[in-house]
Amino acid sequence: MVRNPERRTALVDAAIEVLAGEGARGLTFRAVDARAGVPMGTSSNYFANRDDLFMQAAARITVRMTPDPARVEKAMRPAPSRELVTDLMRWLVQRMADDRTGYLAMLELRLEATRRPALRDRLTQTVRANVEESARFHREAGLPGDADAFLVLYLAMTGLLLEHFTLPAVLAGPEGDPEAEGTVDRLVELVVTHVIPPS
Repeated sequence: MVRNPERRTALVDAAIEVLAGEGARGLTFRAVDARAGVPMGTSSNYFANRDDLFMQAAARITVRMTPDPARVEKAMRPAPSRELVTDLMRWLVQRMADDRTGYLAMLELRLEATRRPALRDRLTQTVRANVEESARFHREAGLPGDADAFLVLYLAMTGLLLEHFTLPAVLAGPEGDPEAEGTVDRLVELVVTHVIPPS
């Protein structure tokens, strides 16, 4: 059978929606077919098994979360500074908010990886490569902060994103509203100010 690449992508995107909405246990071929609006049995023609579906979802999320090079080039026009790092971290939060489903699905995959060694190995390789690439980018762009500062920034932003997208009330502002205007921006600035030295 000739498989349609566009349909495969649509099925993987449907799997990501299932992961985000129902968790790893809810990720079945039947659930993917229903979410994609295709005849039952379609996804089983595209993926060998659930492990394959998990792997394909992880790869697709990585593609979806990778910023457009043209947008990166535009974002990097200002001179390297702590303010630029703050702007980049705000952009990171915005990109994750724009694909909240993908972000939540990746959290589900990380949890599932604790039970599936092959998925754990794949995610470890992917995330490690992304962190190393980000560290290289930070260094070569001349952004302030050494390798240790970058690592602390990565860990702090990972925690900020986790709280913001799962338990936002933990980070609620003085009014107790986690969605209050500027709450996340203020927290991003707080993180960067405490981690990255001034230019």
